[in-house]
Amino acid sequence: MLNAMNKLALVAIGGNSMIRSGQQGTIDEQRANIEQTCEHLSEILKLGFRLVITHGNGPQVGNQLLRVEAGEKYSKVSPEPLDVCGADTQGMLGYLLQQSMNNVLMKKKLHYNVCTIVTQCVVEENDPGFWYPSKPIGPFYSKEDSDKKIETQHWVMKEDAGRGYRRLVASPKPIEIVEEEIIHTLVEKNYIVITVGGGGIPVVRKNGKLVGVEAVIDKDRASAFLAQKLKADYFIISTDADKVCLNYKKPNQVMLDKLSLAEAKQHLKDGQFPPGNMGPKIEAVIDFLSSGGHEAIITSPDNILRAVKGEGGTHVTNN
Repeated sequence: MLNAMNKLALVAIGGNSMIRSGQQGTIDEQRANIEQTCEHLSEILKLGFRLVITHGNGPQVGNQLLRVEAGEKYSKVSPEPLDVCGADTQGMLGYLLQQSMNNVLMKKKLHYNVCTIVTQCVVEENDPGFWYPSKPIGPFYSKEDSDKKIETQHWVMKEDAGRGYRRLVASPKPIEIVEEEIIHTLVEKNYIVITVGGGGIPVVRKNGKLVGVEAVIDKDRASAFLAQKLKADYFIISTDADKVCLNYKKPNQVMLDKLSLAEAKQHLKDGQFPPGNMGPKIEAVIDFLSSGGHEAIITSPDNILRAVKGEGGTHVTNN
């Protein structure tokens, strides 16, 4: 029997798991997906875990940028930089997660306080991530539409796992979480904390001030960083795949139940986990375990409870 009493689990929910494949991404669709995820997360609480929830915002921040473009064209609305778009989506998704979690907890008569912390992550101004955009955001485009975006808006575009083309933006590495002490205090008081949304709002320290920058921090990297700081026992990445695969979408594809830290490093080095897809997740897991984390799990939202019980997902450990 899993002994989870008072152990801390940080669950990172992917932006794409809140907008499922084939969906338009309406608020009603996202709300339904989030509520379903919260149902599964509430079962983790029943096992005795303390819980921190982080989330991605790739599709949502991309859609926000499209709204900004439309507003500029038709309504002369002032432009909104990428960091502010990230803040918008962090607040929106935090609200949906917080409300859904509260509703599920009330239905199940579980008594927890839930809060959302709008989070800033400090990055280095000269981080190489600014020179080589690598973070996919927004919707998927056809080859024709992708070429138009490159020509007319000078976007950096890349094909994404056979699903279409997506925009790539700068993705620097987080070196500090501004609200870390607040988050830690709330976790110690057994609050369910929703934080580091979309990887956190990227900021730099400049002349004694915090200044937002045009980038999107990878949410798995930021989540692993926070999990390290909180000394979480489990780091769980909720994505659109039940398990990690080798030779993904090839005739010899293999689904993995377990991985050692050494195996994860080797497979990453061998190119099994491409950038912009599974690569950042495996890198985040390696960072977490290398810093002393107990166990990382990668699985789908519907499979979280089974995975935590050891009955599903891909489990990555130090040995």
